[in-house]
Amino acid sequence: MAAKIEVTRVRDAEFQVVVVEGTSRSKHQVTLKEGDYARLSGGKIQPEELIAKSFEFLLEHEPKESILPRFDLLEIARYFPGFERHVRQEMGLE
Repeated sequence: MAAKIEVTRVRDAEFQVVVVEGTSRSKHQVTLKEGDYARLSGGKIQPEELIAKSFEFLLEHEPKESILPRFDLLEIARYFPGFERHVRQEMGLE
């Protein structure tokens, strides 16, 4: 069963993400700078959708319990160097 990813904007650049798998859930606070959002998405999708797609990417590489509870979205690239390219390709930007 695929995980359900719920993204809610808390403030301008801060989002809460809840990942639900069966009866188990995890919560995460994610920041996303405007410039990073523009570069990664080309403005083609809303920030919430970009974050959800980023969590889909993360969940392909690690269990939800391994995802940091609080981080900036670009920190994903520190752990998974192909992240930015993957997202930009999904947006048709590469």
